[in-house]
Amino acid sequence: MTLPPPGIIWTSLPLPALMIDGADKVIEINPAAELFLNLSARALKGHVLGERLAIAAPLEEIFARVRKNRSALFVNDVDLTTGERAPVQCNLQVAPVGDDPETVLLLISPREIADRLGRASMVKSAARSAIGMAEMLAHEIKNPLAGIAGAAQLLSMNLSGDDLELTDLIVDETRRVVKLLEQVEQFGNVRPPEMKAVNIHDVLDRARKSAAVGFGVHMLIIEDYDPSLPPTMGDADQLTQVFLNLVKNAAEAAKEQGTIRLRTFYDYSLRLRGPDGNGQRLPLQIEVIDDGPGIPPDIANALFEPFVSGRENGTGLGLALVSKIISEHNGWINVDSVPGRTVFRVSLPVAPKEL
Repeated sequence: MTLPPPGIIWTSLPLPALMIDGADKVIEINPAAELFLNLSARALKGHVLGERLAIAAPLEEIFARVRKNRSALFVNDVDLTTGERAPVQCNLQVAPVGDDPETVLLLISPREIADRLGRASMVKSAARSAIGMAEMLAHEIKNPLAGIAGAAQLLSMNLSGDDLELTDLIVDETRRVVKLLEQVEQFGNVRPPEMKAVNIHDVLDRARKSAAVGFGVHMLIIEDYDPSLPPTMGDADQLTQVFLNLVKNAAEAAKEQGTIRLRTFYDYSLRLRGPDGNGQRLPLQIEVIDDGPGIPPDIANALFEPFVSGRENGTGLGLALVSKIISEHNGWINVDSVPGRTVFRVSLPVAPKEL
C-alpha cells in the first residue's frame, strides 16, 4: 500500500490542528483549524498562540512539559475563543513532532462536534421517517380538515356564547394543522436550485421589504452592507426564502421592539472542506443579527434539525429548510448565540467570472 504524502494527510485531518515552534508561535495551521477558528493561516502564522486565541489552559506550561517529557498530554473541557464569539468547550491534545525537540502539535477537539455526532444519525433518521410519513399523509389529511373547518363555520352561524367559541376553536385549530402540513410538504418538495449569478444584496432587499410590512413591522432593520461584494451562484427565490426565514426567526424571538442587523462582508479565508481534503472557498458572508434573548442551550446543537424549535408553537421546520437550501447551494450556515446577541451567518461561494 502506498501512503499519501504528508501534505495531503495534514490538509485532510478532520480535526483543527496547529504546529507550534519553540517560541510558542504558530508555524502551520490546517484547513480544519482555519474553518473552526474563522481565522486565516496568514492571521495566525508567526504569532504567539495566546495573542490570537483565548484558551483557558496554561499553554506555556503544557508545551514545556511535552517538550521535556517527549510524550503527549491531554487537557479536557477547555474554553476556547477568538474573542469574536462565545467560548467553545474543547478537548486539547498536545504531542511532540518526530525528533524535533521544540515543535509540538496541538489538536483541538470541539466537544459540541462529538456531542452532536453522537445523536445526529438517530435524529436525522427519525426526522426523515417522520417527514416521509407526513408527506404521504398530508394531502389525505388536509381534505377532511377542510371539511371539518367548513362544517364548524356553518354551525357557528346559528350559535352564540360558549358554543360559538367552541366552533371558532375548531376552525382555528384545523387551520393551524393545515398550515403545519403545508410546511412539511414544502420541506419535502424543495426543487433543485436553478443556479445563476445572483446579487446577494438584491435578495436581502426583497427579504427586508417583505419583513418590514409583515412579521417584522415591530423591528428596526438595519442594513450594514459591503457594496463591493461580487455575485454568488444561487437560486434567487430560494435564497430569498432563506433570509425571510432567518429574519422571521429573529423577529419572533424578539417578540417586542428590537433590532435586526443585516450585515455582509468578504472573508477570503473561509473554506468548506470536502471529503477529498480540498477546501472550497466561501468568501461571501451574510449575517442576520438580533438582540433577542438568545437560543436555549438545550437545543443549540440541534437547531437545524427538523422538528427542533425554541418557540412554544414552533414547527422546527423553518431553520431545517434554511440549512437544506444552503447545503444545496454549496454553502455553510452556523449560529453563535448569547443572551442579547444571536448571529446566523451564511457563507456562500463567488460566481465564476465568466458568467
